[in-house]
Amino acid sequence: MARELELKYGCNPNQKPSRIFMKEGELPIQVLNGRPGYINFLDAFNSWQLVKELKAATGLPAAASFKHVSPAGAAVGLPMDETLKKIYFVEDLELSPLACAYARARGADRMSSYGDFIALSDECDVQTARLIAREVSDGVIAPGYSHEALTILKEKRKGTYTVVQMSERYVPAPIEQKDVYGITFEQGRNELVIHGGMLQEMPTVNQTIPEEAKRDLLIALITLKYTQSNSVCYAKGGQVIGVGAGQQSRIHCTRLAGSKADIWYLRQNPKVLNLPFRPDIRRPDRDNTIDVYISDDFMDVLGDDVWSNYFTEKPEALTREEKRAWLDTLTGVSLGSDAFFPFGDNIERASRSGVQYIAQPGGSIRDDHVIATCNKYHIAMAFTGIRLFHH
Repeated sequence: MARELELKYGCNPNQKPSRIFMKEGELPIQVLNGRPGYINFLDAFNSWQLVKELKAATGLPAAASFKHVSPAGAAVGLPMDETLKKIYFVEDLELSPLACAYARARGADRMSSYGDFIALSDECDVQTARLIAREVSDGVIAPGYSHEALTILKEKRKGTYTVVQMSERYVPAPIEQKDVYGITFEQGRNELVIHGGMLQEMPTVNQTIPEEAKRDLLIALITLKYTQSNSVCYAKGGQVIGVGAGQQSRIHCTRLAGSKADIWYLRQNPKVLNLPFRPDIRRPDRDNTIDVYISDDFMDVLGDDVWSNYFTEKPEALTREEKRAWLDTLTGVSLGSDAFFPFGDNIERASRSGVQYIAQPGGSIRDDHVIATCNKYHIAMAFTGIRLFHH
């Protein structure tokens, strides 16, 4: 391992020179293939911390899909039913627990995951490598790679795909620094360990959170720890289903994450599952077309002169009424927030996307209004007492 690594450029091509380096000791990574850039490593190191903590909290292999220093998705390696396999386009693959974790992480928001950086908590096996090989992605970080998995990944993108190996023994310094406008900022690292004990203070009438929902709340909170603030995260079934990141207003986070959760669930509607796609349509084009189909202006965008480019026959539209009726069947969703909810409107919006369990710091002068709104919808809410801002 080396002490420093020269990069192609910084955030933009005009920002040269660019490098990563250690002030003391050697870098805890090895680049096994490709030539990673500045943003690649920002994604890699943030996502690695996320999956490492997810595995520690759940005991399951974990994966994350990162874009521009925030997760598009994160998940643990639970089995998937046939519907999830279909909407994630993995019906034809043999899936290990780690491959399931990445398929779930990628499937949370496939449009945002296009060109992602991947983090894996465990050694990359051949099943996961085969899944990665057929998706549009910039790179992957993992603690190791099987020989066959590494061979597959080295062939991706005509041999230029970035493959990074991370040392599991690495322990970062307790104090971290960064420069902004030539001025150095310094703070203690956020070493907070997120665990189930943080979900015990419950001010709502409903104080029942099932074990699966507790797991999902931990997944949401750990994901928020590495998401650009403000941020809100919806989770269900061992995976993130919607992230709202980097918004100035908390309600905008809640709406953005909620709309992504809605799209995730609408993709499971029978009309969407049975869309008559042409066999030659690429997966990214199919993803985009599904999102257009789900939108309210589908018939305007995909008129008579366009639909035949994607479908073997013109599909029947999914009406607003049908979408609302389908979304009303979504239940058991967990929601985490990186800071307190200042108004009950966040709860109103969350309830429309099946949220029944919430974890947030609490401490707002309007906590009573937020609690009352939770009680209105019989939502169980925990006050964690912890803020998870990340910048």
